[in-house]
Amino acid sequence: MPQPTPVKQTTNPYRRLFTHPGTRAFTTGNLIARLPMGMFSVSAVVMIAGSRGSYALAGAVTATGLAATALVAPWVARLVDRYGQARVAVPATLCAALGSLALVVCVRYGAPDWTLFAAYAATATTPNTGGMSRARWNHLLRGDSEALHTANAFEQAADELCFMLGPVLAAFLCGTFFPEAGTLTGVVLLVGGVLLFAAQRSTEPPVTPGARPQGGTPLRAPGMRPLLVVCLATGAVFGAMEVVTIAFADERGHRSAAGVVLALQAAGSCVAGLAYGALKPRGEVTARLSWCIAAMTALMTLPLLAAALTGSLVLLGGALLLAGMATAPTMVTNMTLVQRFTPEGRLNEGMTLAVTGLLGGIACGSASGGWVVEHVSPTAGYGVPVTAAGTALLISLAAFAGSNRFTNRRPTH
Repeated sequence: MPQPTPVKQTTNPYRRLFTHPGTRAFTTGNLIARLPMGMFSVSAVVMIAGSRGSYALAGAVTATGLAATALVAPWVARLVDRYGQARVAVPATLCAALGSLALVVCVRYGAPDWTLFAAYAATATTPNTGGMSRARWNHLLRGDSEALHTANAFEQAADELCFMLGPVLAAFLCGTFFPEAGTLTGVVLLVGGVLLFAAQRSTEPPVTPGARPQGGTPLRAPGMRPLLVVCLATGAVFGAMEVVTIAFADERGHRSAAGVVLALQAAGSCVAGLAYGALKPRGEVTARLSWCIAAMTALMTLPLLAAALTGSLVLLGGALLLAGMATAPTMVTNMTLVQRFTPEGRLNEGMTLAVTGLLGGIACGSASGGWVVEHVSPTAGYGVPVTAAGTALLISLAAFAGSNRFTNRRPTH
């Protein structure tokens, strides 16, 4: 088993991470490639709705892309595990970029509606850049559980930052220049970032040429299935919160403020994630997951109370800022367990399955939140995230609380 690279000692855990050779370069490329993940769906909705005059069509096209990603992403990740990040990520990214460019052309020149679905579905080959970055940290920090905890926290904070800035950048580009500007910029960032990331070969996890990854599929690994269901329920929290908040702001005549209010939730999660990563983890990871989800469930009641008792967008923003502070620690701990439970040689696939679960949950949460908003009220819609978080808590308690039967299967990284 390879030993961690010796690094200069420092009291700042994040500075310590980036003393490893090559980490700054691959992180820079990965962040550039990850930013478009928060841009593409917003850009597609603005572009399609503006051209075809139908938000229903725009939503259906983006939902099709999400479904295609759920099917294709684990397959791409399996190829990454088998053949290496650079060999698979670059062609997969180029294929996805062609899909985005095809969507722009189809919208621009009035192609039939079915071509929009086909073009956006082609973007499903986009590799899980966040998962590949986590896999590099797992390779470099093998044997150092505290440093890996900090790295997972940094990656989660990066996710929150990208999904906070991405929609804002997309909306600005599409509104300031032309409707296709967001998608075209996203393509440039994605391709450029992946090329820079893939060029950093010294930090890439090694693969044995011609050899298949060890172990069976992550879906059959002990502990993985309940963990993926937790991902599904957690994703429902995010999906419902977004739709309900937009509807709540729209009901009060301030729909344009919904993005700012939602950004506060992402900001709270980003800050909390960085703070959580600076702490030394204690106790069993499965127990920490249950505690984190319990905190998330409790804090998710704050937006419900703010909406029901005050109806103020300002107070709702403050409640979302606090509620967001539990989501990053939950996701950091979740990803730590995914890394632990995934069979050797299948790490990219395991983490991509977790992301797929989150995406599926976001879709379900969006649909559930939208139904409650339409048939009851936007205020009542804030009960959906609370219910989803409570479901995740029950699943984690039933599967992991008071038991080490899963975590003892593999040594702590």
